[in-house]
Amino acid sequence: MFKDAPVVNGFSTDDIAKAKTFYGSTLGFDLEENNGILTLHFAKGGRTFVYPKPNHQPATFTIMNIIVTDIEKAVDDLTAQGVAFEHYDGDIKTDKKGIAWGKKANMGPNIAWFKDPAGNILSLLED
Repeated sequence: MFKDAPVVNGFSTDDIAKAKTFYGSTLGFDLEENNGILTLHFAKGGRTFVYPKPNHQPATFTIMNIIVTDIEKAVDDLTAQGVAFEHYDGDIKTDKKGIAWGKKANMGPNIAWFKDPAGNILSLLED
């Protein structure tokens, strides 16, 4: 029914100004703001709305995966900009930088999780 329909996803934040700085300056996405809603535009197509929500609750799951070719360099670059990476110890174990080396363990992709200013979880996935 909708196989040819464009799709736009979205998620909430508690502070549009902080989100604009984070997604535009820190992560480097092209964005526009219209009526207090951000639209993130991605290099390979697609877009995402970031909208304000007064009673925002951070997502407890990964809302966005960013594909990178060198996860360690991307983690180092974001860490240098003040982004803190999540650390997990259990079924999914991360190293001191916050990278889970899934390819080495035959457990999926190399991945590193971090949060936006509103507490939503994002990840870097190595392609």
